[in-house]
Amino acid sequence: MFTERLQVLMSREQRRRLEAEAKRRRSSVGALIREAIDTRGASATPEERSRAIAEIKSMRGGRFLSSRELERVIDEERERLPGRARRRR
Repeated sequence: MFTERLQVLMSREQRRRLEAEAKRRRSSVGALIREAIDTRGASATPEERSRAIAEIKSMRGGRFLSSRELERVIDEERERLPGRARRRR
């Protein structure tokens, strides 16, 4: 249950983008903001980032997808989720 209230000032364009994204996700603006706060707050430490970059740089081989192929895979996965709408382009 949420008990804290916070007032945030933003531009009309920022508000418009938030509302459009909330509508696209079938969510509320508040839920988007809470998600952004949680995501940003859960970011990795600089040491963890450096370690991850080193691991990625050391990778060889593997399957690499073009951006178009990656978008297709993501859309297919979204379609499999119950109650989720396919992303509109």
